[in-house]
Amino acid sequence: MNETAIQINENSVRFTDVVSAAGGVDVSYCYQCGKCATGCPVAYKMDLVPAQLMHAIQLGMEDVVYNSKTMWLCASCLMCTTRCPQDIDIAEALSTIKILMDRERRKPRLPEVHKFNKNFLQNLNLFGRIYELGMVGMLKLKTGKYTEDMAMGMKMLRKDKFNLLPRFEGGSVVRKIRKRLKKQEKK
Repeated sequence: MNETAIQINENSVRFTDVVSAAGGVDVSYCYQCGKCATGCPVAYKMDLVPAQLMHAIQLGMEDVVYNSKTMWLCASCLMCTTRCPQDIDIAEALSTIKILMDRERRKPRLPEVHKFNKNFLQNLNLFGRIYELGMVGMLKLKTGKYTEDMAMGMKMLRKDKFNLLPRFEGGSVVRKIRKRLKKQEKK
């Protein structure tokens, strides 16, 4: 066996174990049947379909995985997970990769999506529900794209799709749930 094969094998075991330990998802059972990709509503936009990403994890190709935009485009619809004949929670594996990237302070391939996710959770934590107008405002401040989507926003305001003022119902409950989740993530 040559040196490169040994190195790939050692990396694959480590990276697969890291993903499994962090998210509780054993991707080693994936045999790349492609059923996850055929059901995915956004696979056509992905650079690697979920089966290819699972294979890259198995091979220990961290750079390929971390440089992919697949997990950032995931709609979290769980179609891949429900279609998997091996019962692999593929959606959870994709979320795990995002968590690992965040922990390692790696730059996401689609930073706007990462900012949206963070903003969504902050908004939920603050108000206990999503305050759309405030969330959009914060996202525009973080991305610097102030006037993008302005026409659509005005149309939504006219149709009364945005609450002008936030409601603060359930904020403390959401904060308790998030606090428990953070404790579990650290274990």
